[in-house]
Formats: sequence, C-alpha cells, structure tokens
Amino acid sequence: MNTPSAEGGTLDVLLGDYPHTRVLRDGTIPVEGVECRFLSASPLHSAFPRMVRGLEFDVCEMPVATYLLARDAGVPVTLLPAVLIGATHHHSLTRLPDGPDLDPRRLAGHRIGVRSYGQTTGMWVRGILREDYGVEASDVTWVTTEDAHVASYVNPPNVERSPTGAVAALLRAGDVDAAVLGPRAIGVQGVPLIPVIKDAEEAAAAWTQRHGTVPANHLLVVRDDVLRSRPDAVTALFRALARGIDETAGERDLTTAAGRAVTAGWSDTLARGLEVAARYALEQGLVNAPVDLARIEKDMAFLEG
Repeated sequence: MNTPSAEGGTLDVLLGDYPHTRVLRDGTIPVEGVECRFLSASPLHSAFPRMVRGLEFDVCEMPVATYLLARDAGVPVTLLPAVLIGATHHHSLTRLPDGPDLDPRRLAGHRIGVRSYGQTTGMWVRGILREDYGVEASDVTWVTTEDAHVASYVNPPNVERSPTGAVAALLRAGDVDAAVLGPRAIGVQGVPLIPVIKDAEEAAAAWTQRHGTVPANHLLVVRDDVLRSRPDAVTALFRALARGIDETAGERDLTTAAGRAVTAGWSDTLARGLEVAARYALEQGLVNAPVDLARIEKDMAFLEG
C-alpha cells in the first residue's frame, strides 16, 4: 500500500487513454504547480483492483460500480466529478447471430455471461432489464469470469464463477445464452454479436430522456490521505482535466450519448446519473445500504474554492 504523498511531491495518476487525458499526459495542458506521474495499465480494468485493494495510486480512474462497492466497503477514496467515459447500454446485452432469438422480457431462468457481477456495464444492463423489461437480477444466473474488484465483496447466490477466461468464450461454448459485452469488448474478443434488445438505440434514447442523463462508466477518485494532505494539488489536477475535457470537445461526437457523457464538474445531470446508479446497485445487492448522495456531493465541495 502506498504511503501518503509528501507535501509538494509527485502525484501518481492512473488514467485511460482518451483525447481529454492525452492533453494532460503530453503536457499540452499543464497541471499548474504540480508534478504528475501519469501511469497506465493494460488492460485498463487491471488497475482498478490495485486501487481499491492496495490504494496503489494517488488519483485513479474508476468505474462507477467499483466506486460504489468500494465506498460500501469503507475503502478510503473520494469521488471527483469527472466522467471520463460513459454510454447507453441497451446494446450491451448481446447474443450470437445464430443463437436463440431471445426476448428481453423473458430472460428469467436464462444464463448470462458477464466479466464480473460488480462490473459497471453489467450493473447498467441489469438495471435496464428490471426497469424496462421487468426482469429481476435474481431471475437470471450470471456467469462470471472474474471476481469483483473489491476483494471483500461476496456475490449473490445466483452468480456462478466460470474457469473460462473470456465472456465471449462462454457464448461460443454454449455455456450462456447471452453476454454483457460493450463495443470495445466485442471488438477485442473478435465475436460478431447482435443486441438482444432489437430496438436498442430507440430504447436507449427513451431511457436517457426519462432520466435526464447518460450512464457514466468511469469517473475519478482520489485517496483520502492525499486529499487531506494536498487538496490544492488535487484541485489543480481536476481543473486541468476539466480544461482538457472542454478543449477536446471537438474530438467527440456530441450528437451521441457517449460523446455527451464526458463532462467535468458537479451538475444535475451527474447527480441524476449517480442517483440511478446507486439505486441499481442497491437493488442488485452490490451495496448493503442506500448511498448517501448528499455526502458524496458535499465531499466534492472543496473543488469550488
């Protein structure tokens, strides 16, 4: 486990590679008065358990579900209001083209593959199934290939751990009927998949209209000890990132949900997204108690100074 950053020392920052983070990495946008060591991980999700189990980085990109699990488990990190990536997820529940023609309203009793029950995309998909199609998370057997990032988390009884290394392999082997795989995972795993929800684009647009937000996937957290000892450095980093998000807006398609999702700063849109994520997490047994959203907002107030 890292020791607290010394006053004036280097900030170790783990971020994915996006236009809005690249301008910080290459120095196009400086972090005023702060020396930052920008780190990377491949695959990116391999860094998340290192953060929540060992507090390996000072500031770290983090999936929303991982943050909620970590907060519930008492991991000493504070959320920063920057959405690094986000997207709608009606298209993320997928099947093989020659597989059964599944009805999202009739998935009870089926087996669905997902990398981890605590994965953020899976959390959004399960919430969509319950809210839009009346399928409870407990109605489905979730077959996973990895454990949750938070070591203390215990999966519900309807979750099975498979020795298979990739979710797409579960589909190919017929071990599951459908799988939670976002566009990046589909491309990496080389499987031509189609959405279980046939009108996925229209259904996703209706969801965002109803909730007034786009589902956030990755935000940012800072270790509590670092925030206590170097609040000005954390603020400088956040402001540089916010500037990066603003100045690279032209590199995102703002007509898409994914393009609109990337934002910095506390807003009604972010609050609504966190509120829905927190509700989904509680409904699915990812957290044990309702999330105190007012406290999360209060903890971000130092950025307003």
